[in-house]
Amino acid sequence: MLSNKPDHIAIWTEEGIATKQVAEILFTPVDSGKIGIAVQSDSHLTFLVLRWNHAWNDEIRVLGDHWERGYGDLEWRGIVPERCIPWYALIHHVKSGRSEGFGVETGANCFASWRIDNSGISLVLDLRNGGMGVQLGNRSLHAATLLSISSHDNESAFAFAHRFCRSLCQSPRLSKHPVYGGNDWYYRYGNNSASTVREDATLIRDLSPDTLNNPAFVVDAGWSPTGSCNGAPYDRGSTGFPDMSGLATWMRHHSVRPGIWIRPLLTTEKVPTSWRISKHHPFGTQESSYLDPSVPEVINLVQTDIHRLAGWGYEVIKHDFTTYDILGRWGFQMLPEVTSGGWSFADRTKTSAEIIRHLYVAIREAATDATIIGCNTIGHLTAGLFELQRSGDDTSGKIWERTRKMGINTLAMRLPQHQAFFSIDADCVGVTRDVSWTKTKQWLDVVARSGTPLFVSPDPAAVGTAQTVALKAAFAYAARPHVTSEPIDWLDTTSPQRWRQAESGDVVLYNWDEFIGSSGLIPE
Repeated sequence: MLSNKPDHIAIWTEEGIATKQVAEILFTPVDSGKIGIAVQSDSHLTFLVLRWNHAWNDEIRVLGDHWERGYGDLEWRGIVPERCIPWYALIHHVKSGRSEGFGVETGANCFASWRIDNSGISLVLDLRNGGMGVQLGNRSLHAATLLSISSHDNESAFAFAHRFCRSLCQSPRLSKHPVYGGNDWYYRYGNNSASTVREDATLIRDLSPDTLNNPAFVVDAGWSPTGSCNGAPYDRGSTGFPDMSGLATWMRHHSVRPGIWIRPLLTTEKVPTSWRISKHHPFGTQESSYLDPSVPEVINLVQTDIHRLAGWGYEVIKHDFTTYDILGRWGFQMLPEVTSGGWSFADRTKTSAEIIRHLYVAIREAATDATIIGCNTIGHLTAGLFELQRSGDDTSGKIWERTRKMGINTLAMRLPQHQAFFSIDADCVGVTRDVSWTKTKQWLDVVARSGTPLFVSPDPAAVGTAQTVALKAAFAYAARPHVTSEPIDWLDTTSPQRWRQAESGDVVLYNWDEFIGSSGLIPE
């Protein structure tokens, strides 16, 4: 358990580590096991490092979270002193079976990560504005609230992890009914139209049970005038989508919840230079602009686009790419620092976490009652705002090994967050001729039984009798509320194969392994 005050404190500014007191730091006990951290300073603060001395008396394994999606790299490991562990650290004592957890509550006003070594625990609070110091002025910043708790007697590591995640999020926003249905990305890959959407949505409806909880169908990238993932404008569809509102009405008339994808912070339209994010973006072009969410006019633009989608009748809105478009890095590139140095937002008075959280709040408000799926979003900052969160990087309708690496890993390792922060979306089950049905059927089964949202991308040409039977059974299961299943061997592997069903107690054994030469290697 963490004491109310750390044993060592280091304060960093743009000039480096401070050699004198440049900030006032207040540690406040909130309630049992919680510590509030507030910071006030006239200096341009970048990092605050807190250190608690602690000797581990037995062998431990450590599991952390990720900044945004997982990339097949979430795992229980031994002590790795340089390992950056975002948001929370779960500790499992191998001999005793006890567990303990250290974390920051969701909705923090900084990026927080842990380091575990042989003699203690360090917490790094990234207070930067972009890649430069934040200018708080006279403002006192509540940076984070820390929580540390231990397991109960005979409580499994998984049960403890789920209870711990529930403790980190005071008010999760959960959908009223289980979310399931289709998404056209993982076999059309943006080559879609209103005609293909009607065909695909009809198939999803035919595979779904006769229930008041209708399936959703998400029109993924490809519907907007720029095509694929190239950004705004979003005020109309492409030539293949002449009537976006009419398409939503058609789906709703056919008992399918209309869903749609958007990339809100990239635009091909001409915007003022002051709206653009100031850093050099690695994939920036003259034709596209990455928008700065600290600019009020940008927030207004994003809200207008999101509100329009809801007004067209789309009940599920999936927004994508915001972490990359703001910070210029994918999640696997954000360890240990979430972004590069030397750039800032237009508004220097707020931390990056505050600015990003404000963007999420704006999206939530503009979406009104629509269900929101955050993709490439920062889960610890979306909790309490969005109903669904993509847990991992893209699965694949082409290469099984990518689905094994990305999907199964983040389904298992982030399952404790399900119904604690939001509903986790382990990404789609692509039913295609490119991937062995033997593997796809197992992936379909484990997601359906997990109690998490189930989205499938079925190529009609790949759906025969066997696929129809399995998809109908999976949808019938996914349409009803279920208790979360448990990956029994998650302490020992990055791709758990043994899963216990909470309701029946049955253990299902899956075989994920495949000779990678049979279907190609994962693209780097």
